[in-house]
Amino acid sequence: MTTLFARKALLPDGWNDNVRLLIAAGRIEGVAVGASPDDTDDVLGCVIPGLCNAHSHAFQRALAGHTEERSPAGRDNFWSWRERMYALAGRVSADLLTAIARQAYCEMLRSGYTSVAEFHYLHRDPLDPAAQDTMFDAIVTAARESGIRLTYVPVHYERAGFEDPEPTAQQATFAMSADEFLDHFERVAPRCENAVNIGIGVHSLRAVSQASLARVADVAAEAGVPMHIHVAEQRREVKQCFSTYGRRPVRWLLENFDVGPAWNLVHATHMDDEEITALARSGAVAVLCPSTEANLGDGLFPLHAYLEQGGRIAIGSDSHVSINPFEELRWLEYGQRLATQTRNVVSLRDSHVGSELFARALEGGAAAAGQAVTGIEQGAPADLVALNDEDPMLAGHNDDSRLDALVFSGYPLPVERVMVDGHWRVEDAAHVERDRARDEFAAALSRIGSAT
Repeated sequence: MTTLFARKALLPDGWNDNVRLLIAAGRIEGVAVGASPDDTDDVLGCVIPGLCNAHSHAFQRALAGHTEERSPAGRDNFWSWRERMYALAGRVSADLLTAIARQAYCEMLRSGYTSVAEFHYLHRDPLDPAAQDTMFDAIVTAARESGIRLTYVPVHYERAGFEDPEPTAQQATFAMSADEFLDHFERVAPRCENAVNIGIGVHSLRAVSQASLARVADVAAEAGVPMHIHVAEQRREVKQCFSTYGRRPVRWLLENFDVGPAWNLVHATHMDDEEITALARSGAVAVLCPSTEANLGDGLFPLHAYLEQGGRIAIGSDSHVSINPFEELRWLEYGQRLATQTRNVVSLRDSHVGSELFARALEGGAAAAGQAVTGIEQGAPADLVALNDEDPMLAGHNDDSRLDALVFSGYPLPVERVMVDGHWRVEDAAHVERDRARDEFAAALSRIGSAT
């Protein structure tokens, strides 16, 4: 058993002083408030629960910064970026994926994420396309070596678009029949244990048929795992969906499927007022990735209206142009400020925006990852972030504004140590495998070469 003593700790009821935590078998076995430190205690400054990165495409970490030059056509958008992403995917073998994902996961841990939902559709190794599950193995290896808590979300991808039943040559790396995909899920699900969980998903309405979506959704419900889907990310997607189904994407999904608290709708940046209300009332989680949504020109999620209706949110770093949960929260609020030309928009339950955003992301992220209990409480996983309480970012802040400082006061983050499953993965503000991860990531990028 490990005992930690925190001068400040963010518990479910708010900040508390002098908190002793008992850690055993990767979980919090006891929480004592108003304690005194023992000689054997590991003494920490401010301790907060780790957040879940609820939407990650780990392989795209290799693409960050490589798509920011104007094309000869002079009209760059999500769809032109997608071609660059396809080119990268075609070069990422299983061993390269391990190196890329390990680096991304180490960066997540260093920034205060302690778990990740890996939205994984890179199912085939270009060097060995007939091999089963090698890309799954690569993701799990990267997660175990970095120490992050993983929810593996295998994702079904079967067609090029709403009216294009055959995937393109570039999409062949992703594509599977529904039978192949569900066979994969059944094979790997029993192997998801010891800080590795499983969900399931489909890429998008454009990438699967209604029949395939129904099969995957039924499996998710029967298995009791979170269900993930990209939806309404781009205006072109909305128009194509309306042309095919006679409904906008979110409306069609809600009308045709039993969308509830186990569902996670990623992006959903293009909704009308009725869709906003209906999605919020469904209990589903809207998984928002504002740094990627801004980078790709997706649009702004209607956050204030959605939260007013009781909607739930989680955050993710998606394509990994930024890996920083507090930056994602910052840009959620800043997007609303730019759209409304006001300040402190997301403050419906708590007058402090940083506190409210953090609390909502903590709850929604746990749901997206399929974690029944989260936070700093008895029975929860020992997934903790220790902040340097003497860092200038936190100087002068009290319990009310401390999370505001984390969200809105910039970088570098005062993250000193990070624990996952009872093990310290970040020490002295650096991941314990930082040097190895960096070296192997750099070598991987050299091998990928000009595809980026």
